[in-house]
Amino acid sequence: MPANPIPVAIERNLPTSIEAERCVLGSILLDDSLFPQVAGRLQPVDFAIEKHRRIFLRMEDLHRRGVAIEDLTLVEELSRLDQLASCDGVAYIASLSEGMPRLSSIDDYVKIVKDKALLRQLIHTADNIVTRSIEGGQQIDEVLNEAESAILKVGDAQLRSELASPRQIVEGFAGGVEEFLDPGKRVAGLSTPFVKFDEMTTGLREGELIVIAARPSMGKTALALNIAWHVADDLPDKPGEPVAVFSLEMSKESLLTRLLCAIAKVDSHRFRGGYLGQDERSRLRLALDRLVASKLFIDDSADTNLMNISAKCRRLRAEHRRLGLIVVDYLQLMAPESGEKRRFDNRTQEISALSRGLKLLANSLKVPVIALSQLSRAPETRPGDHRPQLSDLRDSGSIEQDADVVGFIFREEVYKPDREDLRGVAELLVAKQRNGPTGRIKLAFLNKYVKFENLADDIGDLDEEVGGEESTPPF
Repeated sequence: MPANPIPVAIERNLPTSIEAERCVLGSILLDDSLFPQVAGRLQPVDFAIEKHRRIFLRMEDLHRRGVAIEDLTLVEELSRLDQLASCDGVAYIASLSEGMPRLSSIDDYVKIVKDKALLRQLIHTADNIVTRSIEGGQQIDEVLNEAESAILKVGDAQLRSELASPRQIVEGFAGGVEEFLDPGKRVAGLSTPFVKFDEMTTGLREGELIVIAARPSMGKTALALNIAWHVADDLPDKPGEPVAVFSLEMSKESLLTRLLCAIAKVDSHRFRGGYLGQDERSRLRLALDRLVASKLFIDDSADTNLMNISAKCRRLRAEHRRLGLIVVDYLQLMAPESGEKRRFDNRTQEISALSRGLKLLANSLKVPVIALSQLSRAPETRPGDHRPQLSDLRDSGSIEQDADVVGFIFREEVYKPDREDLRGVAELLVAKQRNGPTGRIKLAFLNKYVKFENLADDIGDLDEEVGGEESTPPF
């Protein structure tokens, strides 16, 4: 290898700042206590010059072993690995700290190096997209989703959060200190149609993963649609928020039909059979007008995975400048990303990765995510009380771990169809809430409209177990 090879980045005229890279390395040589501060934001690959990458790696080795990072120790480490010549020898190492600007500017040097690295990464990503587009061999939707996700990942690298002091957190809080100290002035979460649920949770909060689980035919899709519609509906006193619904079980036409009948309060069976009166048709027309004007968006792609959910949601947010809610129906039907399936030994690991991915998506987009989930058969075989428990979540215990809120839908009339007093009575069991109480909320279930509503008194019975994540549900 030549003593001073032409760096590839410079040869291709890619964004670089050799002086900023030298200043970062020189600052560490002058004060090695700066290394953790630099290493927290830069990786070896962020340096455009190969010899700078090697020098930074050797600094990392010295720091890990607790050895002072100085000219002499660095030269010795490079010599030990036969890399000194490829870094232009002792003279170059010594030159890094000569005539250094102020050490207080280290953050500025690091930012320059990181910004240039992100620009190079963006260019490399664009090159890969061009190459794959020319080569072909993939479906256009797959190419578009992967291209968008790859570009967005470059942006995400710049938005990684850092440690913050209490002062920085309070000063950065919207509304300042007064609103931080007054919960009444804080921005509430997204409201749902269910009064008691909102009282218990204070609404759906950004960054939260809310899991709603139930056995088949209990109405988990109906409940999620009720919430999605409430958020997306555009009313004079409540502007609608964009809502993305990913349906892996039902077609978008079936989902829209169910929602239409629920809004219009038209018997879904009569609608499918075509036995409609004039009044019902009129209500359906008004409901459809509201649906068309709403900010509800439905995707029924059969191969939906985390990558294209993320890409489509980011695109929707960019188009509307905000995103209110994401609904995934349902978790166990999600597909692994291309090539991911080989990484997992069993279905449990695969579902664990999906639930963790949805939680990270909620955090990344700062939006609540509702994920529907199936339950095991345990509630049906349990003698006496068939109410679900956290241990009944199907395929993975990490669903419970990743979720901020876990709610179960339970309708006792399914198990006791002869009991007239149970007709139309449903329970929403909040079995886990990371930042609040758990409890049991009674709702009305209108079977012919496939719709949940508050009870007539708008309150319902509420058995509340006050406590946070560690509290035990009262059922």
